[in-house]
Amino acid sequence: MAASDPSSFASPSCCLTRHLHLRCRVDFGAHALRGTAAFTTRAERDALRCLVLDTKDLQIFKVTANGQDAKFAFGEKHSFKGTPLEITLPFEMRRGQEAIIEVSFESSPKSSALQWFTPEQTSGKKHPFLFSQCQANHCRAILPCQDTPAVKLTYYAEISVPKELVALMSAGRDGEMPDPEDSSRKIYRFSQNVSCLTGIFTSNRKIGPRTLVWAEKELVDKSAYEFAETEAMLQTAEDLAGPYVWGQYDLLVLPPSFPYGGMENPCLTFVTPTLLVSVIAHEISHSWTGNLVTNKTWEHFWLNEGHTVYLERRIGGRLFGEQFRHFKALGGWRQLQNTVNILKVLLTLFSCQEGDFLFPRCDPFFIIFDRYDMTLTNACVALSQRWIKATESDLGSFSSADLKGISSHQLIEFLALLLLEAPLPLSHVKRMQQVYDFNATGNSEIRFRWLRLCIQSKWEEAIPLALKMATEQGRMKFTRPLFRDLYNFDKSRDLAVKTFLEHRACMHPVTSMLVGKDLKQDQ
Repeated sequence: MAASDPSSFASPSCCLTRHLHLRCRVDFGAHALRGTAAFTTRAERDALRCLVLDTKDLQIFKVTANGQDAKFAFGEKHSFKGTPLEITLPFEMRRGQEAIIEVSFESSPKSSALQWFTPEQTSGKKHPFLFSQCQANHCRAILPCQDTPAVKLTYYAEISVPKELVALMSAGRDGEMPDPEDSSRKIYRFSQNVSCLTGIFTSNRKIGPRTLVWAEKELVDKSAYEFAETEAMLQTAEDLAGPYVWGQYDLLVLPPSFPYGGMENPCLTFVTPTLLVSVIAHEISHSWTGNLVTNKTWEHFWLNEGHTVYLERRIGGRLFGEQFRHFKALGGWRQLQNTVNILKVLLTLFSCQEGDFLFPRCDPFFIIFDRYDMTLTNACVALSQRWIKATESDLGSFSSADLKGISSHQLIEFLALLLLEAPLPLSHVKRMQQVYDFNATGNSEIRFRWLRLCIQSKWEEAIPLALKMATEQGRMKFTRPLFRDLYNFDKSRDLAVKTFLEHRACMHPVTSMLVGKDLKQDQ
C-alpha cells in the first residue's frame, strides 16, 4: 500500500476498508440516495486516531465508530477529486485492529455518478429509471468511501425502491421484502462476497445457465436475442483464463444515453443498445482482468484495458477464427500508431512553447506485421485506396459489388482508414451513398464513421442525420466526435450548439460536461 493514488484523498496505507454494509433509499422525487454506509475498517498502523474518506457533493449527517459518536469535518474542496471527509475517532486503534465506521449521508441531485430518468424518457413511459456509473472516480458522488482501485471490499446492501420497480446491483441477489417504514416501497437485498453500486429495472430473460438479460419490458426480448451467445463466450474465456469466480453473469441493457459501450460491474455487466455482440467478449474478459485483478491506481488504467483487449481477441480467435483475431490486432496497431502520432505533435508543440522536451523517435508499429494474416486487412486497405485515389471519372467504377464478401468488421475498418486521410471530395461521398447506401445501416459503428466522413467532407444533407445520432444515444465514443465535427463545419456549428443545449438535460452528467467543453459551452 505504499503507492498513493493522486485521484483519491483516502490513505489505505493508514486505514483500510474491508467490508461495506449499505442501507439506502432511492428518492426519485428529490433525485437523491440517502442512507447509511457502515464500513468494517482495519488500522494499518499503530495509534490510529483519524481517517479520510472521499466524497463529492454529499451531505453528511452523522458519523459513529463502534456505535460511539465520532467528530467529522470536510476538508478543502478540490476541482475534480471532490472534498475529503476527515473523521476523528473517539478512541485509538492499534495496527490490525478493526472497527465499524458508520456514516449517514445523502447524495446530490447533481451527482456525477447518477442519471435519473422521468417516465417520459423511458421506453415504457410509465415509471422512472435510475442507473449509476462509478468508474473511474465517481463512487464518492454516491456515498463516502475510499474511492481508489487499490481498495477492494465485500459488501451487503439493502436498497429501498418504489414497489413497482426492481433494484439490481453488482452482486448476488439475496431476496426482497416489503419496506417496514413505507408500504409503497420494497427492499431488495444483495451480497457480494468476492472483493471487488447500481440500477433500477423491470424485466428479464434467461439466456444461459448463469445469465439473465435485464431490460425495460419493451426491449427485453430483442436484447435476449442479441446476446444469446454470451454463455459460449464465457466458456471460451474460462478455457483461456480459468474459472469464472463471480457466479452469475447478467447483462443489463441501459437506456441509449448510457455514456459507455459497456461497464464491467461484477455479476452485472452494463451494456448500451448500440453495442455489437462481439464486444461482449471485452466485458466478459474484464471479469478476470479488471474485476478480479485491478490496476492499483487510475494512473495505470492501461493495465486494465490492455490485458482485457488481449483476452478479448483471444476469445474472438477461438470463436471466429485466427484470421479474425489477426485482423482485430492489426486494427489495434493502426489505432495505436495514430494515437502516438497525435501525441508526438502535441508534445512537439509543448516542447516549442515550454523548452526542451525529449521524445524518442520510435516507429515500431510495422515490424510485427509479417506475423499476422493480412487477408482481411488487405481487402479494407485496397478498397479505401481505390476511393482515396479515385478521380471524378473513376467514380462510375464503384458499385455495390465492391462489398461482396466484406464483413461488417471490415466495413468499420474501411471507413476508419478513410477517416485517417484528408476529407474525400463531396462528389465521392455522394457516390459512396449511391452505391453502398450507408445511410440505411443499422450498425452503429458503421453509421458513426460514415456520418463523420460525410460531415468532414461538408455534405450538408448529412447534418440532420449526424445530429440525430449524436442525440438519440449518449455513448461518448459516438456523441463527442459527431458534435465536434458538426461544430467544426461552419454550416452546422450554430445548429450543433443549439441542439446540444436542447438535449443537455437528458444527457448523462459526464457526457454533458465533456460535450459542453468540446462546444465551448462550459457551465
